[in-house]
Amino acid sequence: MGMAPRDRPMRPDPQLFGTVATRVAALNARYRHHAAIAVLEHALADHDTGRVAMVSSFGAESVVLLHMVALIDRNTPVLFLDTEMLFAETLAYQRDVADHLNLGDLRVIRASRTKIAAHDPEGELHRADPDACCNLRKTEPLAHALAPFDAWITGRKRFQSGSRASLAFFEAEGDARIKINPLAHWTREDVADYMANNRLPRHPLVAKGYASIGCAPCTTPVAPGEDPRAGRWRGAAKEECGIHFVDGKAVRMPIRQAS
Repeated sequence: MGMAPRDRPMRPDPQLFGTVATRVAALNARYRHHAAIAVLEHALADHDTGRVAMVSSFGAESVVLLHMVALIDRNTPVLFLDTEMLFAETLAYQRDVADHLNLGDLRVIRASRTKIAAHDPEGELHRADPDACCNLRKTEPLAHALAPFDAWITGRKRFQSGSRASLAFFEAEGDARIKINPLAHWTREDVADYMANNRLPRHPLVAKGYASIGCAPCTTPVAPGEDPRAGRWRGAAKEECGIHFVDGKAVRMPIRQAS
């Protein structure tokens, strides 16, 4: 599966291509009316995006975007954050999907052993300070892994939560890089249809009521009719793990939309 590897765009020169915000505006204008897979294909080749990686949790809906990436270029770097607190089912699913799609450049990212020993030696930090745990096990390792890239692909969608309701195909992550959201406009039904039509394997925890799957200690099943992300950090005023940014700042709380 997958097309022959393509030449990778070079890192955009701000003097020639403009700032991240300028390029994001141009990309959204250029591809505003494109379908998801067309947005993704263009994003992997457009000089305004530069060097691109995909970040995947191998969660409940991740296989859709992974399948699209594999169809376009299976050698696209895929970064998988292993927090070492994931469900065993997620780790098994990650291996199965990577094999099924024949992903050519899967990179497993983990936190520094030294930092884990210093800040969370007993693995209990999530109980006292979930934000600090996410920063240690997700935000910092991902920032390090993304350093060589100019843009990264996410599976975020507008329907997933209030803070994502106005999500665009392309976002500026401060002045650092571009975030690409090819499935921004997809509905839950679109995701289900794509998985069924392409006979893609489902995460085994979905059948047990897990609509959004993160670390085992911080994820619970959701009831019918609940927000898909209601099971993430249930009971806490926390909506994101910190790897997503608005105006260059990590987002962990719902975002107030400008009036």
